Amino acid sequence: MSIQQEFVLRYRVKGHIRFQIPVQVCETTIAKAITEGVLAIAGVYRVTLYRRQQKLSIHFQESVCDFKSLARQLYQLLADLEQKGVFASKTATTTEQAYSWQAKAKAKFAGFKVTRWAKQKYGAAKETLQAAKIITKLGMKKPKAFINDPEKAAIDFFNDILVLFLIKLHWEDITQKWLIKPFKYRYEWMALFYMFFLLVRSRKKK
Repeated sequence: MSIQQEFVLRYRVKGHIRFQIPVQVCETTIAKAITEGVLAIAGVYRVTLYRRQQKLSIHFQESVCDFKSLARQLYQLLADLEQKGVFASKTATTTEQAYSWQAKAKAKFAGFKVTRWAKQKYGAAKETLQAAKIITKLGMKKPKAFINDPEKAAIDFFNDILVLFLIKLHWEDITQKWLIKPFKYRYEWMALFYMFFLLVRSRKKK
């Protein structure tokens, strides 16, 4: 596709037209060349190229240069620049810059506190779900327990989930504080041992 075909006419009134232009035209050197080239056309008195919005606005006197003549000269200007290889040399650079910007934006977004928090929560939820699946499989290996006493089997299952959740919730404290200073956190250790005592006790047959 030639560069002229990428110029899309978006607005036209008497003495004023506006084009949507491709991104490679918005490069500083090319934008300057196009602006100066269009200004050199007889009848054109104002040219504005909005690089961020990718728009080209042209004001002209139709008594001197009508729309068809202006469009023909604009397209000829673009054809001359294209023959010189100006657009081809800038296309790769523009694409690389776009990917570079996306990579930087992605890295910056990944550095936000909210993003880090969301990743941590997602990882924790994923690990908890996997552990819950393991507990469910272990429980399903004993189908007789559900048949003989469904109430006790359900209570045992939810007790396992509760213990798992509590350990997961305090795992960082356990590894970074409780193990390092066990006496300081002796009451926490007592609560942990008592919890396991109740868990084991509830599994014993009456």
